[in-house]
Amino acid sequence: MTQKNITDDLDALLDVLPATVRHSVEKANDSENLLEIILDLGRVPTARFVEREINLREAEVSRTEIDYVDERVGDFDADNRSGIERTLHRISAIRNRRGAVVGLTLRVGRAVYGTVDIIQDIIESGKSVLILGRPGVGKTTLLREAARILAENKRVVIVDTSNEIGGDGDVPHPAVGKARRMQVREPMLQHEVMIEAVENHNPEVIVIDEIGRELEAQAARTIAERGVQLIGTAHGQTLDNLLLNPTLSDLVGGIEAVTLSDEEARRRGTQKTVLERRAPPTFDVLIEIQTRDRFAVHTDIMASVDSLLRGFPLPPEIRTRDSDGRIKIEKAAPVSSSRVDAKDTTKISRRTRTVSDQTPSKPAPVSPASSSARSESPTPVTGAMAIKAIRIYPYGVARNRLQQAAKRFGVPAIIVREADEADALVTLRSYYRDRQATVMDAEARGIPIYVLRANTVAQVEQFMGDIFQLPQEGASGSSEIDSVRDQTQAAISAVLNGERWVDLPPGPSLVRRLQHEMARSAELVSHSYGKEPRRHVRIFRE
Repeated sequence: MTQKNITDDLDALLDVLPATVRHSVEKANDSENLLEIILDLGRVPTARFVEREINLREAEVSRTEIDYVDERVGDFDADNRSGIERTLHRISAIRNRRGAVVGLTLRVGRAVYGTVDIIQDIIESGKSVLILGRPGVGKTTLLREAARILAENKRVVIVDTSNEIGGDGDVPHPAVGKARRMQVREPMLQHEVMIEAVENHNPEVIVIDEIGRELEAQAARTIAERGVQLIGTAHGQTLDNLLLNPTLSDLVGGIEAVTLSDEEARRRGTQKTVLERRAPPTFDVLIEIQTRDRFAVHTDIMASVDSLLRGFPLPPEIRTRDSDGRIKIEKAAPVSSSRVDAKDTTKISRRTRTVSDQTPSKPAPVSPASSSARSESPTPVTGAMAIKAIRIYPYGVARNRLQQAAKRFGVPAIIVREADEADALVTLRSYYRDRQATVMDAEARGIPIYVLRANTVAQVEQFMGDIFQLPQEGASGSSEIDSVRDQTQAAISAVLNGERWVDLPPGPSLVRRLQHEMARSAELVSHSYGKEPRRHVRIFRE
């Protein structure tokens, strides 16, 4: 798709400038590449373009000219940002110690259609996406376009802290399409508006710009636990930057120091104290915007973080757009024997059992999904399994859930990145029904295929129990889920009977998600508090 740049009424921005400054901008005759205009008291005005910066005149900016612009733009909020109604332009102020405006940055706002095509398949996959990049590289423009596309088929709510996504004024800019916009009264309250969006407006997707504080990172995790897709940006340029940021590292799981046993340290060839990921990441995919036409995509944040902490970083997928608008994707080289997988697969538990041969002549029929997740079970389709560690290729099934299930049961499951390396393929019923090429190729080669009714934790754990023949562990998992349900139901009953709130025991994110869903079904409010591994859910009335 060829990009189409739409400048949102540049004349509206030029109209608020002093006459001599406006004439100089028009004389430069490069409006398509204009980024911002700088007016600082006592200095010459400047204009910044994509690849250069120029002085607009020799005379310095006066107090009268600063006041002239100040009077013609909207009121400045607590974050010293303002705008021009029904446009995407942003005006930022610099104040002195007495609160008077002494500097202005007038940034040109543009709606650019076609920018999201380079990652549109990821945005529409339903995965939560975190976008990083230096200022001015186009993060907000990308968010705006993503919100417009997703809003065509889903319920999308934009949490617009500085009105930069939806524009100034009460009516959102047409560039966000059908997406709804929630404004934030003060930047410090962004996390509360994020939670309010989930509780009051039933979104399927939430779009957030500039996650920069710890409370906002915690709110993002709470939203993800409730099954809502997140599309957001954060301060930082690369995954390494984010991991070193103590405020925002929780977005990708956080890091903590762990002391290994002597045997484990020798096996890894490391010191006894190493860094490990603290919790599952809030987001599924991380995108680094290197330039406007070059993106580095980490398709599995969990694997990328684990590998980075082990000193064996996984190369990201590189996506580029050429001058003709054609998109080129350079896949990362498969790492079938990465040390990330070795962490889970070399530790073979005594609970591991062999998988019996199953050789039906054709795929077993998939019955309609049961109303209870516990009663659903994956259907083995064809093939035979070896009595050893099993290499599993997930097609449409979450890799992180398979890895967590393997780690929980202590089974030697290796999650591979190429179907050619697999001993078994696990996919969803919809993919198998559509006769996807990858699934059919695996079937032609005689690779056993397992079909899940849904991409849920219960189904993944049931699959892992079935493929390794772990009926006792499966039963134990069901009893644990029953216990969580019983505890949560007791807490809901207590609140309905008059308790102000009830704190549930700490648990992993998957347990907290179930607790949030049960509270929402009972028309109660629930929030997550604390840090891993003591993070817990509190249920209360509104």
